[in-house]
Amino acid sequence: MGKTFIGPLTFDSISPNSGLEKALCLSPEKVISTIEDAKLRGRGGAGFPTAIKLRSTAREVRDTKYVICNADEGEPGTFKDRVLLSNYTSLILEGMTICAYATGAKKGVIYLRGEYSYLKDKLTEKIRIHKEKELAGSCEFEIEIFMGAGAYICGEETALIESMEGARGEPRDRPPFPFSNGYLGYPTIIDNVETFAWIAAIMDKGAEAFNSVGTADSRGPKIVSVSGDCECPGVFEFPYGTTIQTVLETAKAINPKAVQVGGASGRCLDSTQFSRTISHEDVPTSGAIIILGQDRDMLKVVKNFLEFFADESCGQCTPCREGTRVLLEGVNMMLAGSCSNEYLNELIGLSETMQVASKCGLGQSAPNAFLSVIEAFKNEILGRTQRVEGEWHD
Repeated sequence: MGKTFIGPLTFDSISPNSGLEKALCLSPEKVISTIEDAKLRGRGGAGFPTAIKLRSTAREVRDTKYVICNADEGEPGTFKDRVLLSNYTSLILEGMTICAYATGAKKGVIYLRGEYSYLKDKLTEKIRIHKEKELAGSCEFEIEIFMGAGAYICGEETALIESMEGARGEPRDRPPFPFSNGYLGYPTIIDNVETFAWIAAIMDKGAEAFNSVGTADSRGPKIVSVSGDCECPGVFEFPYGTTIQTVLETAKAINPKAVQVGGASGRCLDSTQFSRTISHEDVPTSGAIIILGQDRDMLKVVKNFLEFFADESCGQCTPCREGTRVLLEGVNMMLAGSCSNEYLNELIGLSETMQVASKCGLGQSAPNAFLSVIEAFKNEILGRTQRVEGEWHD
């Protein structure tokens, strides 16, 4: 893995079982307090405080509880979890076991993306070795693997649970939340692959070390997948607060025109915004950064993303089911030069409605690339619309 931040928290510096061993010497509440002091936020994109999930699940008085590792990495442009699963399996298993100890869970599941089926045998062997270790056995925690079927929507935690229960992968209404009524109705904590690895690192190095980098509201490092028009694509470790420009320089970007931060569901930044930072306060990301060179047609980029979302929408709610299709038709009209300024304004209004009215993150984020490209590349876009039946409205 390429790294730009070399310090006490890089995964290569974590000794096997060190974080787990230290966690088991503490009370479950102290483990949660340590993670709370580290201000760890989920690394899957939403950035929800991890300690809140842990404490809420720990407070549930039930004999059966689950810890689920969300390895359904389906965001276009994101491949960091694949690298972590391949090269840092033990850290992930240790993080899951630490969470089990902290919450009283006895059962764990790795929900593995269908396209990552080639990793299953290796993970199964790693789980067997992990269980045989005395430390892992001391908290009676069993981990198994559940294979997903390739649906993007199952990256959403409640749709993931529905999939595991044999139902169609669709988001649930909340409340109730998974910490009280999750998999099979039992208290469940669900977190991203990277989050579990950082939990093991925090328990080994301490909350203070984790807090030594980052921003006020985004602590610690972030693992990022960088791809697109660059000489050095790969997976990198950056401290939160790193500028987009630093990422471009590290990956040796080739004449960058724009950067899509957060994959297809993220936002597009033009060159005037490369000084912005990777953080929850500024530009959040699940871990994908796609570099777009000067020869890229931004409308074709948006079309590519919208085709993905129109295909992956579960169809449960109207704003997403119909909105993604209408936006895609609108972009095709712009590419053909048959979209008026007035209709473009209607598409912008539709996008804003989707962001507030869609049931889950897929529909809420599907218009992000469209809106940010329209905003950042107005001159390029307006040159391909018909100036009839109305004018452009900012």
